[in-house]
Amino acid sequence: MKKFIIFFFLIFPLQIIFSQNQIKQEIKTGILNGPSSLPICRLMDNPQLKNATITFQKYNTPQNLLPKLIKKEIDIAFLPLNVAVKTFNTSNRSIQMLCVTGNGNIYLVTTDEKVNKIEDLQGKKIYVAGQGATPDYLFQYLLQENEISINQNEIILDYSVPNAQIPALLIADKIKYAVIPEPFVTIAKTKSKKVKIVVDFQKEYKFFSKNQQTYPLTVLVAHKDFIQNNPELIEEFLSEYEKSYNWTIKNPSAAGKICEKLDFGLNANVVEKSIPNSNYTFVKAQDSKEQIQEFLKILINLDTRTIGDKLPEDDFYYHTPQSYQ
Repeated sequence: MKKFIIFFFLIFPLQIIFSQNQIKQEIKTGILNGPSSLPICRLMDNPQLKNATITFQKYNTPQNLLPKLIKKEIDIAFLPLNVAVKTFNTSNRSIQMLCVTGNGNIYLVTTDEKVNKIEDLQGKKIYVAGQGATPDYLFQYLLQENEISINQNEIILDYSVPNAQIPALLIADKIKYAVIPEPFVTIAKTKSKKVKIVVDFQKEYKFFSKNQQTYPLTVLVAHKDFIQNNPELIEEFLSEYEKSYNWTIKNPSAAGKICEKLDFGLNANVVEKSIPNSNYTFVKAQDSKEQIQEFLKILINLDTRTIGDKLPEDDFYYHTPQSYQ
């Protein structure tokens, strides 16, 4: 009996260690329902990593997602760049940016045959979804650069209609001018030949950019504690996300079917047609600082509140540890 007791206490800790090694860790990921998180669709369809399983929770707005991220109920999340920076600045630097997942995909569209360039918009009422959101600030910046004034009523901005409702109103001729991102541009153009693009915000921005590059729109972030405690999982996740992104770009038809199956709120055909114009990308944080800083300076000059009053410091940008390079 004594020999058995000694053997039990010797082997039992080993059993605990062995069983713990067999339990895969969970990575809790928050995604925004709609186009911004679309490149992760293939990973969502097969959410297994070598050392972890991934669970996904969809949110309609960043404001619904943020409390979960700050409370560590979510480990990794998609956010608009300005929201990510503001969260970093106002939450004691609790998050880090992992990579840029989407560049600009915003356009001004109209059914007015007489309007063909930004100067033709003077005196018009233009619908922009989300006052204080990136499309709003970017449009104000482009108007300033083209010496068109909002204050003098040369342009009237209306924020009363959400993105999802704008295509139907354009098609029904209830509104004539709107600033919308993809895939809503594709939805409108697919259903009406009268809808055309007047201003490509990406081309306009490149023209005024000192580096002639576009602007980052969506980023992937993680809670800093999760990054510090799980460096190998972060690297594995980023690697698998990059594969999912590359597959999505190369297989828009299949990606559309997965997104419809996973209930992203988008029709498979719309997803397929919009992917080539959506400017999805994968740029690690350490390689995107210059591009981000240039865009953030524009935002902070328009309204300091949009990013929390200051540019983010270096620890906002995640750096791949040397052991994983």
